[in-house]
Amino acid sequence: MGSQGGFGQSKEFLDLVKSIGEARSKSEEDRIILREIETLKRRIVEPDIPKRKMKEYIIRLVYVEMLGHDASFGYIHAVKMTHDDNLLLKRTGYLAVTLFLNEDHDLIILIVNTIQKDLKSDNYLVVCAALNAVCRLINEETIPAVLPQVVELLGHQKEAVRKKAIMALHRFYQKSPSSVSHLISNFRKKLCDNDPGVMGATLCPLFDLITIDVKSFKDLVVSFVSILKQVTERRLPKSYDYHQMPAPFIQIKLLKILALLGNGDKHASGQMYTVIGDLMRKCDASTNIGNAVLYECICCVSSIYPNTKLLEAAAEIISKFLKSDNHNLKYMGIDALGRLIKINPDVAEQHQLAVIDCLEDPDDTLKRKTFELLHKMTKSSNVEVIVNRMIDYMISVNDFHYKTEIASRCVELAEQYAPSNHWFILTMNKVFEHAGDLVDIKVAHNLMRLIAEGFGEDDDAADSQLRSSAVESYLRIVTEPKLPSAFLQVICWVLGEYGTADGNYSASYITGKICDVAEAYSSDETVKAYAITALMKIYAFEIAAGRKLDILTECQSLIEELAASHSTDLQQRAYELQAVVCLDAHAVECIMPSDASCEDIEIDITLPFLNSYVQQSLQNGAQPYIPEDARTGALSVSSFSNQEHRETSSHGLKFEAYEMPKPPVPSRPPPVSISTDLVPVPEPSYSRETHVSPPVLSASSSGSSELKLRLDGVQKKWGRPTYSSSPTSSSGVSPSPANGASKVEPAAPSTSRPRETYKDSKKAEVDPEKQKLAASLFGGASKSEKRASSTSHKASKGSSHSTGTSSVSKSSVPSTSEVKSPPQPLPDLLDLGEPTVSTIVPSADPFMQLEGLLDHDESGSTGSNAALDSTAKVPDIVSLYSELQVSGHDSSSTISPLSSNGSNNKNLKRTVSGGSPQGMKGPNLKEALEKDALVRQMGVNPTTQNPNLFKDLFG
Repeated sequence: MGSQGGFGQSKEFLDLVKSIGEARSKSEEDRIILREIETLKRRIVEPDIPKRKMKEYIIRLVYVEMLGHDASFGYIHAVKMTHDDNLLLKRTGYLAVTLFLNEDHDLIILIVNTIQKDLKSDNYLVVCAALNAVCRLINEETIPAVLPQVVELLGHQKEAVRKKAIMALHRFYQKSPSSVSHLISNFRKKLCDNDPGVMGATLCPLFDLITIDVKSFKDLVVSFVSILKQVTERRLPKSYDYHQMPAPFIQIKLLKILALLGNGDKHASGQMYTVIGDLMRKCDASTNIGNAVLYECICCVSSIYPNTKLLEAAAEIISKFLKSDNHNLKYMGIDALGRLIKINPDVAEQHQLAVIDCLEDPDDTLKRKTFELLHKMTKSSNVEVIVNRMIDYMISVNDFHYKTEIASRCVELAEQYAPSNHWFILTMNKVFEHAGDLVDIKVAHNLMRLIAEGFGEDDDAADSQLRSSAVESYLRIVTEPKLPSAFLQVICWVLGEYGTADGNYSASYITGKICDVAEAYSSDETVKAYAITALMKIYAFEIAAGRKLDILTECQSLIEELAASHSTDLQQRAYELQAVVCLDAHAVECIMPSDASCEDIEIDITLPFLNSYVQQSLQNGAQPYIPEDARTGALSVSSFSNQEHRETSSHGLKFEAYEMPKPPVPSRPPPVSISTDLVPVPEPSYSRETHVSPPVLSASSSGSSELKLRLDGVQKKWGRPTYSSSPTSSSGVSPSPANGASKVEPAAPSTSRPRETYKDSKKAEVDPEKQKLAASLFGGASKSEKRASSTSHKASKGSSHSTGTSSVSKSSVPSTSEVKSPPQPLPDLLDLGEPTVSTIVPSADPFMQLEGLLDHDESGSTGSNAALDSTAKVPDIVSLYSELQVSGHDSSSTISPLSSNGSNNKNLKRTVSGGSPQGMKGPNLKEALEKDALVRQMGVNPTTQNPNLFKDLFG
């Protein structure tokens, strides 16, 4: 290890480099590197390593990293080496960290201070090393830390420092344009630097700036032209020459900038003509770098305002490129010709044979570039040759993606420049046969549209000839096996639209061919859909023409088969066909007009033809339509009843989670007379997920307020409950269930969830409109495209429910919002019994009675449950109801609710004060117990203690 080899390195290091170069396989190279990693891990942590030896270890780590292995264990040592005062070690450290670290690495923070110090160094080599690291390691967050020092270095006496400072600022602009937006004037100043290297470095950030904002730099056209002229006149030092070409890379960058500044600007372009012409004449075409400059001159000429002499010179250069034996020069010639053709299409005529010869070249890249050019230079005179060559290449190529692209281009050219209808149909057949399903479905759709619209300038005869030739061609091809699905769709559509249009073929013959297609491709539902639609068109045209309809047996079998298909689309098409064939000629002609596939369909979204029907329905008592934005919470009690009826009609258990009921929007109910009967009132609207404390009624009120039952979900035995537990009064008065029913076991408040009564209807997705091919597809003599406008409508469904109301008297009763007395007992939300008023409340658990734990005949109990849940929440639904009071009865009859921790049912007691059991109205407990027993025998376990829970099952 101690012996020295060449370049001041140890023999061990040189042996490592030699062994890597002589490795015969990747696995052998990996073994060498892994062995080296183990060696470096062991040696790099040794104490007191000489700096020269550490430098060698860092270089060996660079080899390890560059060969794709992990050398992160040595990153910190490279960072430490950047702190060394020795120039050689410092530059080695900077080289290593720029290769090891990225701008977001955690160790970058350890280098920023070192970079700041080195940027202020008196040794310009140290400054250059720090600027190199700045370009690679400084990220957007650390730019402000070094930006002032970099800007200061723009005035450094050494040109190398100024050049690297410009490069660092350019890098800052690429990372964060806003950080150097105030320094654009510095770039303008450095364009006039005495050193060509600094000037050349300034061209790069200026090119980026001009690309974004051309107008702001129009004043620099004269300066750029002057610099380019000085470069071409060889006024720069000889050190800038490359293969005897004066500063070719500066020339290329200047030509790119001039192309941007002269684009569409005649005045600015006029200042460039002379220098560009001189450059094209003086440039040496015998070297690669000379050809590169010539190619950039052609690109510049094709971008600026056109000049005839420059275009001729560019065409001459392109001709030399295309005649060259070098593939690279041919590629440049093809690309340059494609640029020049946009300005003067006639330029390509003299090069057409040379371009076609490039198609025979074995270089696949050159072939593809040539096809791009052929697509641009195609005309009516050469379309047959070019399209045939493209189809031949499409057959031979194995790249599916490129085959799809070639097929699309063939279709486009054939549509635009077809010399005859017959050739067009044959070309399309070749494309579909050889490209198969790789052809974009849009191509098939555009082909169908093109056949429907025709080619002639309002020449019906030419259009009819096109369609007839298409029908004849497809009738021959349809018998071939394994046709692509897209092609079959086109065949079925054309046969359905125009199979019988010219009268050459009978409807029976065409329908038989279509049925054969559907049977041969029975696994393709899309093809069958096109086939059944084609049958419907043919039958409709026959009926509209007054001819006798003769449906073949195989067609009838196909229709019946599709009518029973699992696909709803096929079913609908089959049913539509069966409906159409039963209509008269006038109706069929109205709904299926002949040759109207491309006609615009006008749709009136107001549907005025329904106005008379709507008015008649309203006069008959139907509810008016409620707009979608006004529907939220607007349903009445009857709508809940209808919803309940629909829910109970469905079979199966419900497994939805419990949800909280909707809180009501406060509304003042109309006053009603005092009565012992319950009077239904209109349902108030509900606000979404808002808790509102319900109003309470006075305990001393002798009148009765309105009681309104919420009926949604009542008959859902195992569905979501619409109630929640009610709290006990802070005054110690237990709420009494209304209507003479037992209190429902309170549910835990934490499990209550808001119930959403309405769900937003899903908006029908608008099908994306198919993109049209380029305008050149129908350019020239073809008539303008007709746009088929299809409007997607949303089907808004609104249900209006009539609310049954009872006649009420107008006796004044205090409303719930006006009474401020202690709270009244809560109503039983699940009791559907007859509305009654009673002062005696049966509160015994029926299940406990079944077990013989309680006697339901006893008149009361002597104690009340002491374990009251003071934390239970009052259900929001309470505000929908008002306690019905009858004068002469004591309102102190209470039921103590169960505690929220699920105490035993035996704790349930009832306290009866005032009134007699004989005066109790409401459901019979014995009857309820018998029903509960029967339900238990059926295998249903009640989930609550309400004896009336299953009343609506049997009553």
